[in-house]
Amino acid sequence: MEIIEVRHLRKAFGGKAVHKDVTFTVKRGECLGLLGGSGSGKSVILRSLIGLERPDSGEVFVDGIDICKLSERDMFEVRKKVAYAFQNGALFDSMTVSENVAYGLIEHTTLSAKQISERVSALLGEFNLSGTENLYPPELSGGMQKRVGLARAIAMGPKAILYDEPTAGLDPANTVNIQELISRLQKRGTSAILVTHDIDTALAVCDRICFLEEGKILNLAPVEEIKKDRDALMKLFIRGTHE
Repeated sequence: MEIIEVRHLRKAFGGKAVHKDVTFTVKRGECLGLLGGSGSGKSVILRSLIGLERPDSGEVFVDGIDICKLSERDMFEVRKKVAYAFQNGALFDSMTVSENVAYGLIEHTTLSAKQISERVSALLGEFNLSGTENLYPPELSGGMQKRVGLARAIAMGPKAILYDEPTAGLDPANTVNIQELISRLQKRGTSAILVTHDIDTALAVCDRICFLEEGKILNLAPVEEIKKDRDALMKLFIRGTHE
């Protein structure tokens, strides 16, 4: 069963069509890779899935609900189901690591302070961030900031996670760490969409890979088939970056 379904999404900015007819699905427990050139609207798709952008036409279903018809207030429930892991972590610099991770739990749950503290400690341990509880984001490395952002994203137990360039700017060791974290969450049944320019990461964690080109999604193939013809993916990617 699909946790996310996008049907004939169309979106334009200032008269320029970004999405002409985007259609795709994400099954429960699946990681869908979304690749495309810069400016192809990959992040716009992610923002559309949590109501930060409204399509000009088309339908966006999350867990069977057409979110295009929801009010901003009703979108809060959807955002509990679909978490957004921002490219730069989007942490609050004025809050400690613990406060950042606990933010959604405090604002949108009825958990006690003790339960929230236990949940935050468990997440920081899982993400190899124990000992950073009282640090502030500027005191962390780029890789640590991304891990804190991921910990915050999954704190409320979402059914799906939207990853926006999770390995951008990271060294090889931290890239592998993020790949392992994504794969671990997927094994628990969490669905995902991975927007990335990092083909190696896409091949490492995704079940299927699609390419966004000329306002539409090209369904390429399951990742195992793509690995057998990596050159074809590279040519498509290079073509997209030079449009």
